Amino acid sequence: MATCWQGLWAYRSYLLVFFLPIFLLPLPILLPRREAYCAYSIILMALFWCTEALPLAVTALFPIVLYPMMGIMDASEVCIEYLKDSNILFVGGLLVAIAVEHWNLHKRIALRVLLIIGVRPALLLLGFMLVTAFLSMWISNTATTAMMVPIAHAVLDQLHRTPTGKDVEEGSENPTFELQEPSPQKEVTKFDEKDNGQVHPVPAASLEPSTAQQQEQFRFSQGMSLCVCYSASIGGIATLTGTTPNLVLQGQVNSLFPQNGNVVNFASWFGFAFPTMAILLLLSWLWLQSLFLGFNFRKNFGIGGQAQERARAAFRVIQTEHKLLGPMTFAEKAVSVLFVTLVVLWFTREPGFFLGWGNLAFPNKDGNSMASDGTVAIFIGIILFLVPSKIPGLTPDPENPGRLKAPPALLNWKTVNEKMPWNIVLLLGGGFALAKGSEKSGLSEWLGDKLTPLENVPPPAIAFIICLLIATFTECTSNVATTTLFLPILASMAQAIHLHPLYVMLPCTLASSLAFMLPVATPPNAIVFSFGGLKVSDMARTGFLLNIIGVLVITLAINSWGYPIFNLHTFPSWANTNNTANNLATTPSP
Repeated sequence: MATCWQGLWAYRSYLLVFFLPIFLLPLPILLPRREAYCAYSIILMALFWCTEALPLAVTALFPIVLYPMMGIMDASEVCIEYLKDSNILFVGGLLVAIAVEHWNLHKRIALRVLLIIGVRPALLLLGFMLVTAFLSMWISNTATTAMMVPIAHAVLDQLHRTPTGKDVEEGSENPTFELQEPSPQKEVTKFDEKDNGQVHPVPAASLEPSTAQQQEQFRFSQGMSLCVCYSASIGGIATLTGTTPNLVLQGQVNSLFPQNGNVVNFASWFGFAFPTMAILLLLSWLWLQSLFLGFNFRKNFGIGGQAQERARAAFRVIQTEHKLLGPMTFAEKAVSVLFVTLVVLWFTREPGFFLGWGNLAFPNKDGNSMASDGTVAIFIGIILFLVPSKIPGLTPDPENPGRLKAPPALLNWKTVNEKMPWNIVLLLGGGFALAKGSEKSGLSEWLGDKLTPLENVPPPAIAFIICLLIATFTECTSNVATTTLFLPILASMAQAIHLHPLYVMLPCTLASSLAFMLPVATPPNAIVFSFGGLKVSDMARTGFLLNIIGVLVITLAINSWGYPIFNLHTFPSWANTNNTANNLATTPSP
């Protein structure tokens, strides 16, 4: 019997893929309408995304097959949704991020900031959180975590070791900077004169001053690991390209409300999300410090002789690693200039509170910019393939003696193909296709009619409940899948109760990044958990309160500075899809 259950469990993915479509068939059979057909497709895809019976990107391709067969949309209409402007923005932003990572510029930034902030326990925690959050604003959360966790463990190794001799004076290259699993039992060598100078390994634990101090150091290591993965998730919400759910929101808004006037762009998102990220990061630092360092501020800030010695030893490690990078190369300088140029162009394209270069140089008939954030990202991405990685000149070709060779470009397609997550492009496209299918089939309108009783609920309460729901849901499913499923439903609800759509869509998007409780919730959590030293209970206990803090901060943001940035106090005319005369003007929301 046990063998039978084990066999079924081993084949669970195949069984789910086969039986779930059959199990849901009564819905389209009993209700032969386009709304029911679309609901069948969405529920089926939602279950496949939640169970991961198929790869997420493969499930995202279902609308291409199901929508034409069910008469919801033409195949040509569905396929267009898979390469919208938000997908192009994602690809262009990642081209620059790949170049930054390829030339190791992110590690130079991280080490430089840590040298400035210092390595006293409380400041070290803050320093790693600031660096990780900043890097995850521009490059993937996973890559940021994979780089920062080994650096954190190397610094802690020096901080918890009594500094002596050469380590204090010169520092040394620490092998834990390499991304690898740390061994469960570290060993140090001991020189024994009685055995003719033979070296014997001695467990490091036996050299610890006391069990209490060992426990204290272990807790600090836990806190440091968690601070890296949490700040990677928090930092990603600050920019439109920082994490994929942000781009899902932009794409869904542009798909569901074509006349929105580009209300969600890089500048408007940054103005709303960056203060939210900063407050959440500060509160997270205070929570992690109180939980893992305690309230002994004299000790936390490294006041005392032995603490200062250990801090200096850890500082030497960072300093040595920074020196090993050498001076900035031409490639690093060129990537830095292009990166800064990209950010400046994003901010000044169409900021809204003054005429940007897009309005002035490339206006359409309404005066809006014809160039998008994706246009800018692809433009800078193309330049990366044109600029040489060394000061222009000719060098001997090692493969063909006697011939000269030009230096390679800053970016090549082989590197891009290896590091570009093409599956996310399909996943984004599948989400946009779902939203469009809901609109075309009438499912969105039907859902909106069913949600009209929510008019009697105060909008702040709606935003708070949505945040709690999404923060819970995203612990078990992909944050991209979560936003893809919920945003069209929330948009329909907002239309039904005449509430600004962004008032409910923004909290949903931000809350989808609050995946702090489980190792499987997000890749940064999984990376930190794989390094050891953490239990699921440790992450769940720490992440639970952090989720509550995140929900409260997002609720504060949407009900304060979010109002003037997105005019949330009104029900915009572009949100009305009925195009009736009495709703063309902007009217106050309840």
